[in-house]
Amino acid sequence: MLQIPTIPTWDSIHPLIIHFPIALLLVSPLFMLIGIIRQPEKGRPFLETAVVLLLLGTVTLFFAAESGEAAAELADQTPPVADLLRQHQQLASDTRNLFVTLSVISIGVLMLPRLLSTDRVLFTRVLPLSFLVFYAVGIIFLVNTADRGGRLVHEFGVHAVIAPTTERPAAPPVAPESLESKLR
Repeated sequence: MLQIPTIPTWDSIHPLIIHFPIALLLVSPLFMLIGIIRQPEKGRPFLETAVVLLLLGTVTLFFAAESGEAAAELADQTPPVADLLRQHQQLASDTRNLFVTLSVISIGVLMLPRLLSTDRVLFTRVLPLSFLVFYAVGIIFLVNTADRGGRLVHEFGVHAVIAPTTERPAAPPVAPESLESKLR
């Protein structure tokens, strides 16, 4: 019988959410680079896509941070875990704030050529390239935050508390040799 899986609780959804901002925020600068390399009229769609990815990544950072806060309240916090968790939370907060700032700046970088009605190299290549230098700082924060979270899981075994389900475990698979012996 088909059974609809239960919806995870807010404090157990962090592992599902966290990978979205990481992926979106790491892919965004690649689109920006493509937009810078291409000629201005052909590069603009790539720059716009980069900004949209950045904005989506920034928004999902808020959900990831909030669900992480909820999950942290349930974690078994031994002294080493508590210290690493504190580092992870502080980096997550700093990363979120940094990407909010980068999002606002990226909108300005994207809109400035349109506001000034110009396609000069300064606005279509130099400004976005300069922005990527600052974006690299955001990536460093993002990667360090992810590293601390990964250490919590893989080094200390901290994981989201998942509510028990009413589903019965699947029957163990039949080994090929026992199936053969039953046919004889």
